[in-house]
Amino acid sequence: MSEKFTVEIPVQYRDLDPQGHVNNAVYASYLETARVDYLEEVLEVAAEDISFVVATLEIEFKRPITKGDDPTVALWLSQLGESSCTMDYEIRVDGTVAATADTTMVHIDPDTGRPSPLPDEVRARMEPFENADPSA
Repeated sequence: MSEKFTVEIPVQYRDLDPQGHVNNAVYASYLETARVDYLEEVLEVAAEDISFVVATLEIEFKRPITKGDDPTVALWLSQLGESSCTMDYEIRVDGTVAATADTTMVHIDPDTGRPSPLPDEVRARMEPFENADPSA
């Protein structure tokens, strides 16, 4: 079985909308936090040296997150391509799915800004996270 990468995200007062729910745009920030932590920890790349860009982002909201909640973001790869990957996410609160999401990430050459193949060492570090069971 493949691995999931998980990150706990504290809800900040600034995340909330007037109804006391985490604003929908903040969910993307929660995903970004998990993604950057994953790239820094798994690939051992400093945030300023990350050579991936987000090509697509899709979020499906299941239930609101509020100030008293302690969300956890789980991340895994559903597809690992030649120069891109699809990262899937679940944001859970107390074991209940609050949102699901996916991003298509494209590896770029930092000099040209164009897509480039994933280096072998990057691919090897990412492969254990491919096709993880989200319910595990």
